[in-house]
Amino acid sequence: MNNPVVVVLFGGRSSEHSISSATAGGVMGALDRDRYRVIPVGITRDGAFVLEADDPARFALDPAHMPEVLDNGTRILWPESAGDRVLRVREVDGSVRELGRVDVVLPILHGSHGEDGTIQGFFDTLELPYAGGGVIDSALCMDKHFMKMALDAADVPVSPGITVRAHEADAESVLRRMAAHPMPWFVKPARAGSSVGVSKVRVPEDLDEALRLAFAEDDKVLIERGVVGREVEVGVLEGRSGAPARASLPGEIVLNGREFYDFEGKYLGGDGVDVVCPADLTAEEISAVQQMALRAFAAVDGRGLARVDFFLTADGPIVNELNTMPGFTPISMFPKCWIASGMTYRDLISELIDTALERG
Repeated sequence: MNNPVVVVLFGGRSSEHSISSATAGGVMGALDRDRYRVIPVGITRDGAFVLEADDPARFALDPAHMPEVLDNGTRILWPESAGDRVLRVREVDGSVRELGRVDVVLPILHGSHGEDGTIQGFFDTLELPYAGGGVIDSALCMDKHFMKMALDAADVPVSPGITVRAHEADAESVLRRMAAHPMPWFVKPARAGSSVGVSKVRVPEDLDEALRLAFAEDDKVLIERGVVGREVEVGVLEGRSGAPARASLPGEIVLNGREFYDFEGKYLGGDGVDVVCPADLTAEEISAVQQMALRAFAAVDGRGLARVDFFLTADGPIVNELNTMPGFTPISMFPKCWIASGMTYRDLISELIDTALERG
């Protein structure tokens, strides 16, 4: 029996291009080659789909030289119609060859044009099975403004704050609207990830620069009151064969010198942060964050997977955000949580693929 063909799709047009590429390097290195045949497809920063080398080492996470997808002149030709799952490539010399019938796409994409429902809608149109979130949950969770609305409607507590657009983003109006919320505040793009464009504002004089950085990423920005609590994260996986979704053991982000868990701390080896998994929590605290993670996943029509980020306060957990394609390198929190819960990194990747194959 032929092994299922998995297209690992990575790179993309967002500011998280390199993180996606590094994630794909880890995934390709761990994929069970006895069970799956892999076709690596990269998306350049300009949006070209290219056939990549099946060489995980090329996309290793190296803070000194972050990996990226370069235009090698090839072009991936997606199936010509729904139901035709044959993937083709146009080579540099113009010739076209078939790569095989695709069984499932594993889109390891972060940020816009990948984690926001757009690529998911493309694959739905082609009737190509794919792993991870669908159109609705991806779009909702990519836009933190609408994500918070969905969670609030389901009585899931979220961080208090406001949303501002570019045309109303002067510091004076923001200070007026946030007057009831004591500093520090967090200023973040509504539709970005990996802490790109995020600032912690302790005094009003820092607000202008924080807004500038956030609006460089998006024309919609959230200003949220800083919440006092432990930063705890839980992985969620869609259930198989009609079973309910399940939650991992929680992990914790422990800051010991860094202002917040920023891009450098996550990916570039910055000092002042420890990723601890499993978190040192009581049984009651573990149950509380797991149950709320499942409620949040259901509130956004979650599919495939998500990482749910919390502030664990004295009054209970508050959801910060959901990520429908969280960091997936071997050292990322989502895999760490599931490894602590009894899975291997390879088994976790297989679970995502098999869930998508089962869904069809």
